[in-house]
Amino acid sequence: MDDLELLRISLVYLIGAAVVGFLLAPLFSRLLHALHIVRHNEFDPTLQGERKNKVGTPIMGGLLVIITVSAITILFNWSRRYTYVPIGAMAISAVLGAADDLLNVYGIKRRLRSIRHTWTLIRVHKKWYMKIWYFVTLPWVAFREFAGMFGSKQNIGVQAHEKLALQFLAGAITASWVYERLGPNWQTINIPFDGHLFLGWLIIPVIIFFVMFTANAVNFTDGMDGLVGGALIVTFFGLMIVSWIDGYTAFVPFDATIVGALIAYTYFNVKPARFQMGDVGSLGLGTLLAINTIAINKTLLIPFFGFIFYIEIFSVILQILSRRLLGKRLFKMSPLHHHFEMKGWNEEKVVMRFWIIHAFMVIVGVWLALN
Repeated sequence: MDDLELLRISLVYLIGAAVVGFLLAPLFSRLLHALHIVRHNEFDPTLQGERKNKVGTPIMGGLLVIITVSAITILFNWSRRYTYVPIGAMAISAVLGAADDLLNVYGIKRRLRSIRHTWTLIRVHKKWYMKIWYFVTLPWVAFREFAGMFGSKQNIGVQAHEKLALQFLAGAITASWVYERLGPNWQTINIPFDGHLFLGWLIIPVIIFFVMFTANAVNFTDGMDGLVGGALIVTFFGLMIVSWIDGYTAFVPFDATIVGALIAYTYFNVKPARFQMGDVGSLGLGTLLAINTIAINKTLLIPFFGFIFYIEIFSVILQILSRRLLGKRLFKMSPLHHHFEMKGWNEEKVVMRFWIIHAFMVIVGVWLALN
């Protein structure tokens, strides 16, 4: 298959996925309304001022992209070497996100032991075997409290430590696939202008980190109508171009399928949104962003292809560090899009400027990928 034929076929996938997405979207919207899977005010501290109008908007709209991409890939573009792991890892993250969305909607509160409470139980509990149990689980409790700094304080839904554990699983599956199945060529990191750096088994923790970090970065960015969908269209289109030029033929139609599904989703997600992405979409597509970039050996360029997502997650990290270490906020509110909203920018202004900045950095990423 020559390059032009590959591009033609990939555009067919893009158009086909968009058509399927446009046909399914109204059904998804009605189904989510019927099941009352909608945004509630009582468990969402970001719904202030004008944002209160978002109460009642269906969430889990990202399922439209996940299902469309999975169905088309499995039926028409299935490859045991190249596509089954990206689809599988995306599915793990999407299921995790769906569980979080559903638990948040139905408001199931959970009782979580703190380190202090656990240590007290170790000292005062009358049953020796329970003392042992609390002692053995103390590191897990400590990890839960640390991870909780980056998650919700509502004790509702899937907690941050549980998300990280399952995201680690998705990253480990991806790392194993790259290391064991794709061969020695994928155990190196491409460095623009400077060749390659062979990592061997060290590629495994690098991949796990990027999969986990990118999934959470996209998840944190999902807070304004159209923001994540529009940015991801640019990202996956950039990855499609790089895959096409560099000869990664299996990923060109795959990325095209994702772009097509995102076009349909974003059409219904721009303000006022018919539905919102939810964790099911942001975690699944964030995982897929990392995997697809790693699979074409452009791991170091993930911060360019996911630029706005990385800016958003770093704003959260910096906000937490500033509050913990300096006792004051660095931003009016994090993630960063809420900071500008608190400064008086309307939602459309924030989204469109973020799109432009992100598109520019993806172009830079494509340029670096070709050098």
